Amino acid sequence: MVWNRPPLPLTFSLFAVHVQKIKSSRSSRSVRVGLVQMRSAPKPEENLKRALQGIREAAGRGAQIVSLVELFRSPYFPQTEDPRHFALAEPIPSATTESLCDAARGQGIVIIASLFEKRTEGVYHNTSVVIDPEGRLLGKYRKMHIPDDPGYYEKFYFTPGDLGFQSFQTRFGRIGVLICWDQWFPEAARLTSLSGAEIVFYPTAIGWLDGESERVRKAQQSAWELIQRSHALANGIFVAAVNRVGKEGKIRFWGGSFVSDPFGQVVAKAGSGQEEVLIAECDLAQIEQTRASWPFLRDRRIDAYQDLSSRFLGEAVPESSEA
Repeated sequence: MVWNRPPLPLTFSLFAVHVQKIKSSRSSRSVRVGLVQMRSAPKPEENLKRALQGIREAAGRGAQIVSLVELFRSPYFPQTEDPRHFALAEPIPSATTESLCDAARGQGIVIIASLFEKRTEGVYHNTSVVIDPEGRLLGKYRKMHIPDDPGYYEKFYFTPGDLGFQSFQTRFGRIGVLICWDQWFPEAARLTSLSGAEIVFYPTAIGWLDGESERVRKAQQSAWELIQRSHALANGIFVAAVNRVGKEGKIRFWGGSFVSDPFGQVVAKAGSGQEEVLIAECDLAQIEQTRASWPFLRDRRIDAYQDLSSRFLGEAVPESSEA
């Protein structure tokens, strides 16, 4: 689904004219992305079957890179802190990755899949694997930012990632993977972009808690989309966010999977209430076109950013004193 865009302001129009001149002199580097927006059933085997069905549908519609939602094999278990859920974890590689590798090889596509990784006894990660069209594990990314909020008690389950922010060269372009809570951190998107990523994928599980007002719900979903569109714009890349859908426990996952172009414009978006395979065409030539006119990477003051490694720079807030 392509958004109907409002009339462009003058500055944007001038940018568009400049980009069109550049575009006319370069060939297209188009890649088709598929996002499998799905709900999860109680049984992992059923969810794997549904995911493979979505992958086949995406490939049948021309997708070359297909991403699944966060932790697709099970319902979103971090809603509670329960040691029994550790039984859902699996090593990488595993029977699940073997099935996904077979699917990637059979369809000749790249697959991104988020899994509950058992690294060893007592050490678990929220991990996305990248599988190449030959059916090989190209690499993996372990979620770096781990939330601990009502209904999202991930610190109980996941050790923070230790593989850094990476990108992976595939047959169809260089891609990066971040996961859900990583979405809110511009540093993560920046470092992944600086590693060469042309498209950054965000497998996600985010939704509304029971009892939240319609106003709050709209504000939350708008902020979620806005921050990711800003990553696309600030880095001159494509961003693809794929969210689960459906009611699980006290959370209603809002779907709304989308793809943003390098100027932060949504080029394709899924609905909010149903399973859907979203397909988006991404012309990677737009990255150079956008960065040529909006050279944010060129103008970064890398000599002045040392304090970003500090937790906080302001003065401590003084305690109030009674007169």
